[in-house]
Amino acid sequence: MTPPVGSATEVEVVAFDLPDELEAREPAEIRGEGRHDVRLMVGRRSGETISHYRFSDIVEVLAPGDLLVVNASGTLPAALQARRADGTGLRFHLSTRLPGGRWLVELRRPDGVGSLPFADAEVGDILGLPGGASATIVEAWAPAEHRLWVATVEFGAPPAAYLATHGTPVRYGHVKRPWPLAAYRTVFAVEEGSAEMPSAGRAFTPELVTALVSRGVGVTPVVLHSGVSSPEAHEAPAPEWFRVPPATARWVQATRQGGGAVVAVGTSVVRALETVADGLGTVHPGEGWTELVVGPERGVRAVDGLLTGWHEPQASHLRLLEAVAGRPFLRRCYDEALDHGYLWHEFGDLCLLLP
Repeated sequence: MTPPVGSATEVEVVAFDLPDELEAREPAEIRGEGRHDVRLMVGRRSGETISHYRFSDIVEVLAPGDLLVVNASGTLPAALQARRADGTGLRFHLSTRLPGGRWLVELRRPDGVGSLPFADAEVGDILGLPGGASATIVEAWAPAEHRLWVATVEFGAPPAAYLATHGTPVRYGHVKRPWPLAAYRTVFAVEEGSAEMPSAGRAFTPELVTALVSRGVGVTPVVLHSGVSSPEAHEAPAPEWFRVPPATARWVQATRQGGGAVVAVGTSVVRALETVADGLGTVHPGEGWTELVVGPERGVRAVDGLLTGWHEPQASHLRLLEAVAGRPFLRRCYDEALDHGYLWHEFGDLCLLLP
């Protein structure tokens, strides 16, 4: 499946105010005892109940026979320093590798410890990158015009090797200091390709996964290479590359037939599974580029529950959450999170939406 330029469309979502003090600014292991030391809200749609836990309690919350589907994509050090011909210094984020060797990229201008979208790029601009590499702007990405661009990039080396030498993790203004790439990778990561961490899986540790499996909760992977998701932008997600292995498709079907809950760990997993689910909800193996945008109008067919972080006001991911939980109950969950001081962003707390 080839992602056409301009395939995503702008969406409207629920808005709310996010206080600065609820932005997680450092990894959980810096604030507490370990990655698992975050809070977990559990919302059950059937009774519209909301409960509060520590994340390690997920072992008791999930039932034997349930299945966690995780994203095995690893995070790339996808942020580079760039310079225009006029001397303007920029931050250059590789978002998604497109067919034919082009890249979807984001340009940002430094703003203190953070950055802002750079809206003055032009088609034909040549950007100097570290180590003698360069990028040429080919065209604007229509749904995110002036924020995302299609570019050709001449690395002079395999992209992964180049980025390992010259790149750093993508970081926005709420994170005040750099952290190593290891802080942006989950225990499930086996295949590099995401511009930003599939952060819903970050709180899992090897010990916690072992405890879940010992309880009878299954864990199986998909791969979806996530692109950038800047907090200012509310357009629907661009196409992303995914793979659902045959073994995962079979396990999802067996879980549903056995009465267990299929719980996606992150919105990226929902997108992957729903892409290969037919009209009856049967999940098939598959891989390629997904352009699917999951929202309340379409609903979900393959997923019963979702483990997710807390998304920014008006983020398009909120529409996917509405498809899982319904807008009124999702509104209650977000109000509860705000009232109880849950932390947002990739280093923040989590929400488990269950049937």
